[in-house]
This record gives sequence, C-alpha cells and structure tokens, in this order.
Amino acid sequence: MTETTLLPPIALAATHSTPAVDFDFSACRLVIKGEAYPENAAAFFRPLLDAVETWLSDNADPQPVSVHVALSYFNSSSTKLLFEFFDCLNRFALTGKPCHLHWYYDAEDDISEEFGQELSQDFPALRVMLIADLSQC
Repeated sequence: MTETTLLPPIALAATHSTPAVDFDFSACRLVIKGEAYPENAAAFFRPLLDAVETWLSDNADPQPVSVHVALSYFNSSSTKLLFEFFDCLNRFALTGKPCHLHWYYDAEDDISEEFGQELSQDFPALRVMLIADLSQC
C-alpha cells in the first residue's frame, strides 16, 4: 500500500453552484454530481484535480478506478476543468490501469448525452459508460 492510497476521502456537499464530491480513494471510487457553475471554476476544481493527480501518480491498487459523473448542468469554465480531470484519468489508463467513467445524463438532454459520447472519443483509454438516468448515480 502506498502513501497516496492512504489519502483521506474528499467529501463536499453540493451548493447552489457547485457539485457534490465524494472521492473515496481507498475504494478507487470518485463521484461528482449536481450542478457545476462556480464563479471561479479553477478555485473549486483545481484542489480536486491536484489530489486526484497525486493519488493516481502513486496508485498501485490493482482494482479499476471507478469514476461517476452526474451533472445536470455545467458551464463552459467547468467543462474546461472537467476535461483536465478526464485527461488525467485517460493518462492513468494509458499506463494499463483500468479506469471506468460512468457518465450519467438526463434521457431528454441530447447535449449531455452527446458530451458523454464525445468523451469516449476524446479519451479513448477510458471505458466510458453512458447512463441515461441522473438518479442512478
């Protein structure tokens, strides 16, 4: 077991403009759900990205990383940081460690569904699963 495997979990409650975050590093499970339109997306997402990058850089756990994202709304600045997050995961998966991205979306939201489809093209090392039900996350 490495030092970063012992990172404490990150649990943030959702606010009116930020998603709930539940990063359980010991279980290799990362969850983001809610809405993401913080006034300063970098201030919200950067510490999360830094923690995940640190954890992944030393992750020796053989179990797949399971990422669950259920965002009913996210603005363009959040999109940029989410892409950084997915790129980090994709680089990790390219090392041969499985990483599963569960993309939850509203079945009536074509834009979110298309975004999920684009993720599988933009980040081919991730195993992207599209789930047409936000409540399943």
